[in-house]
Amino acid sequence: MQNSPANPPSPGWRVSAADVVDVFVYVVVLNLAAEYLPMVLTETFTLSLLTAVLLKVVLEVVVFFKNRVKARFRAATTTVGKVGAALALWAILVGSKFVVLELVALLFADKVRLGGFFAVTGLILILLVSRAGVRRLLAQPDPAR
Repeated sequence: MQNSPANPPSPGWRVSAADVVDVFVYVVVLNLAAEYLPMVLTETFTLSLLTAVLLKVVLEVVVFFKNRVKARFRAATTTVGKVGAALALWAILVGSKFVVLELVALLFADKVRLGGFFAVTGLILILLVSRAGVRRLLAQPDPAR
C-alpha cells in the first residue's frame, strides 16, 4: 500500500536525511583514515560503508544513553547520586569504544580494522566533529537574520 492522506505512513523508526548524510560523512572520514593511517584498514568500499552504518548505529545508541545519564546527573540531589551518574557517564563513554572495536572484529573479522582504543577514540571524535560541521554547513538559514 502506498502512503496517502487517507493512508498515512505507520509510526515507527525511519531514516532521516540527516542520518543518510551522517553515514556519508562517516564513509568519507573512514576512507580518509584508511588511506592515511596504517592502523585503520577497510578492504573494500562496501565494507567501509557497512562500517559507517555500524558506527552510526552505535553512536546513536551511545548518545541516547549518554543523554539519559546526563538527565539523571542533573536530577540527582545527593553527592552519591551525582558521583554515580558521573561514573555511569564515564563508563558509557569509555565502554562504547570497546563495543565499537568488538563489533567491528565480530562482524568484519580482519577485513576492517580501526586500530586500538585511542585510534577509535580519535576516529570517533573526528566523525562527530565532521558530522557537526556538515550539519552546520547544510542547515537552513535563519530567515530572521
